[in-house]
Amino acid sequence: MLGFSADIILTAIGAAIAAGFVRGLAGFGLSVVLVPVLQLAIAPSAAVLVGIISLFLIGLTDIGRIRRDADRSAIPITLVALACMPLGLWALVALPPEWARVLIAMVSLGAFVLVVVPLGKVTLARKPAMALSGFFTGFFGGFAGMPGPGMAPFYLRGRLEPKAARASMMAIFLMVTPLSAALFIALGIGGREEALLALALFPAVLLGDWFGHRAFGRVTTTQWQVATAMVLGGATLGALWKLVS
Repeated sequence: MLGFSADIILTAIGAAIAAGFVRGLAGFGLSVVLVPVLQLAIAPSAAVLVGIISLFLIGLTDIGRIRRDADRSAIPITLVALACMPLGLWALVALPPEWARVLIAMVSLGAFVLVVVPLGKVTLARKPAMALSGFFTGFFGGFAGMPGPGMAPFYLRGRLEPKAARASMMAIFLMVTPLSAALFIALGIGGREEALLALALFPAVLLGDWFGHRAFGRVTTTQWQVATAMVLGGATLGALWKLVS
C-alpha cells in the first residue's frame, strides 16, 4: 500500500487505532500518538501533514456533538490559533531540527506541568488565558501538527465539565486543521501521497475513536482528567527522549 512494506503498514494501522482511541477518550491526542510513529517511516513534515488531515477527517464525524456540547470559549481560541498558525509553520521550515526538538520539548513539558502541578492561588484571568491557549494551539498546530498541548491546560484546569471541555477541543481541531493542511500543501511540504495515506488509515482511526467514545461515557471526571494528563505526559516523554537522543 502506497509503497510501504507490510510491517510499516501494520505498525501504522496499530498506531492509528491507538491514536483514535486516545482522541475519542480525551478529546485530543491523535497526532501526539500517530505522528511520532509515522515519522519513523516517512519524513517528519509528511507525518505531521498526515496527522493534521486525520484530525480533520475524524472531526467531521463529531459535528453534532460539537454543536451540542462545545463551550463558546472555543470561538476566540480558534481565531487566535488561526492567526498564529503560520508562525508555527514558518518555524517548522526555518528552524534547525535541534532547535525544533528543544522547542517542542520545552512547551510539551510546560503544558504537562500546567495540568498536573497544583498551582495554589496562582490564577490567570479568563481572557489572557484564552489568548495564550490560542497562541500555543496555533503555533504547535503549524509547527508539529499537535494543537492539543496548547489548549489542554486551559480546558483541563477550567471549570467546564469534561463533556463540554472535550467537545470544545474537538471544535477547535475541526476549524484549525483545514487551514493548517492547506498551508502545508501550498508551501509544497506535502500533498497527494499524504492525503491518500490519511484516507487509508482513517478506518483504523475511526475504529479507535469509537472505542474511545464508549470509554468516555464510563469514566468519572477525575479519571478523565488523569487520562488526558497521561496523554500530555506521553507527549512530553517522547519530546524529551528525542531531545536527549
